[in-house]
Amino acid sequence: MDSISITGIRCYGYIGFFPEEKVLGQWFEVDLTLWLDLTVPSKSDALEDTVDYSSLVKTVQELVKNSQFSLLEKLADAIATAILQKPLVQNIKVSLTKLAAPIPDFSGKVTIEITRAK
Repeated sequence: MDSISITGIRCYGYIGFFPEEKVLGQWFEVDLTLWLDLTVPSKSDALEDTVDYSSLVKTVQELVKNSQFSLLEKLADAIATAILQKPLVQNIKVSLTKLAAPIPDFSGKVTIEITRAK
């Protein structure tokens, strides 16, 4: 099976457990890997035969911006579910990073990764 990766989708959103995260918001970064059969578009060279990357980025941006979840896990699953609705996509891996998690004395990132299939 073939794959498409889209990395570095940065979005501002209001996901988090703490009330201030839901009010102030913060930056997130999303990486996607999709598994699908790219045989037809590799021969036709036609956009309608593959997945439109810009629509995937827009889907991620809208979900991060407009969702009000407490957990990253819920947001990652919502992203995976939305993208799996695309006809050609068979499997997806979503890597979701909270770039500045509000953890005392911690300056790193928190990343969760989920894989889903149709």
